[in-house]
Amino acid sequence: MSVAFTKEESSETAAETQLPDRPVSDHPNLVTLNGLKQLEAELEKARSAYDAAAAIDDVNERRRQQAVPVRDARYFAERVRTAQIMPDPSSRETVAFGSTITYSRDDRPPQTYRIVGEDEADPKTGTISFASPVARALMGKSVGDVVELGDQELEIIAIA
Repeated sequence: MSVAFTKEESSETAAETQLPDRPVSDHPNLVTLNGLKQLEAELEKARSAYDAAAAIDDVNERRRQQAVPVRDARYFAERVRTAQIMPDPSSRETVAFGSTITYSRDDRPPQTYRIVGEDEADPKTGTISFASPVARALMGKSVGDVVELGDQELEIIAIA
């Protein structure tokens, strides 16, 4: 049946239930083993939320409640499918994917971050994406190296 022959509320609901896809980075989907596990957990969480919403009797409310889990499931399924697990760095001589680095910046206290995949990065918990400007500037560098990032200088203090 055409939307023209349904209640106005239903046509508004139909528009609400089709969310745009989450943006996917152009960078390769590099992940740590833990990052892959996080992606798989998020996919399962989205599937569970979809299944829980399927029990809602009201069709319009069910569609609204399923919209986000459907979108998230598409995103995480694609991220799991394209994930490229990166091994832990074999050396602590230079900064690489998976390295934990400590650097100083200007007069601020030293900062420590682990370089990880885009989906698992969370600076508040000490991880940054390999695609971030800081990580890109530090990749391949060694302890004592100084790199310019904008109008600041970063000096690598330690690599773990």
